[in-house]
Amino acid sequence: MNIFRMAADMSHLLAIFILLGKIWKSRSCSGISARSQILFAIVFTARYLDLFTTYISLYNTIMKITFLAATYATIYLMFFKFRSTYMKESDVFRIELILIPAAVLALLINHEFAPFELLWTFSIYLEAVAILPQLFMLQATGSAEVITAHYLFALGSYRGLYILNWIYRYYTESFFDPIVVVAGVVQTVLYADFFYLYVTRVVQVNKAMELPI
Repeated sequence: MNIFRMAADMSHLLAIFILLGKIWKSRSCSGISARSQILFAIVFTARYLDLFTTYISLYNTIMKITFLAATYATIYLMFFKFRSTYMKESDVFRIELILIPAAVLALLINHEFAPFELLWTFSIYLEAVAILPQLFMLQATGSAEVITAHYLFALGSYRGLYILNWIYRYYTESFFDPIVVVAGVVQTVLYADFFYLYVTRVVQVNKAMELPI
C-alpha cells in the first residue's frame, strides 16, 4: 500500500458513490449506461470471488464488499426502482463485442492457467474497456449531466493514479505486471478525450462565472 494506491482506491470509491448519490437524489438514472454497470458488476464478481477463500486484510475485504454491493445496488436502482428513467434507446453498445474478446484473451495471456487466476485476468481485461458503453451513450446523446461528468472524471482519475502506483512500485519494489499495466494504460487512453472535454468545460464555466472588476 502506498499513497498513490490509496488515492486511487478513494477516487474509485468516490466515483461509485457519486453515481449512486446522483441516481438516488434525482430519482433518475438518465444518462447512465446500464450496460457499463453490468460489465463492472461482472468485473468485480470475477475478481473478488476469492473473498470466500483468501483473507488479505480488513481494508481489502471491506473495499471488495463495498464495490460489489454498490455496483449491484446501482443495477437494482436502474432496472427496478427507477426503470422508467433509464434511457434504453441510447444504451445500445453490444457488450458481447468486449466480453468475448476479454474472455479469450484471458485464456491466451495469463500468469497461470488456474480458475481464480483466469477470472482475475479476465476481470483486468474487461475493466479496461467496461466504460465503452457509457462513452458511446454520451456520444449518442451529445451531452452529459454535471454529476455524470464528475463520476467519469473520478473513475478516470482512479486509473490514472494506479499508473502512478505502478511506477512507484517499479522503482521501490521492482514490481512490474505487464497484464495490469497494459490494460490500465488502455483504460486511461479511453478516458483521455473525455478528460480534455471535462477540463475545457470546467474552465469555460469558471470564466463565465467571473465578475468584472
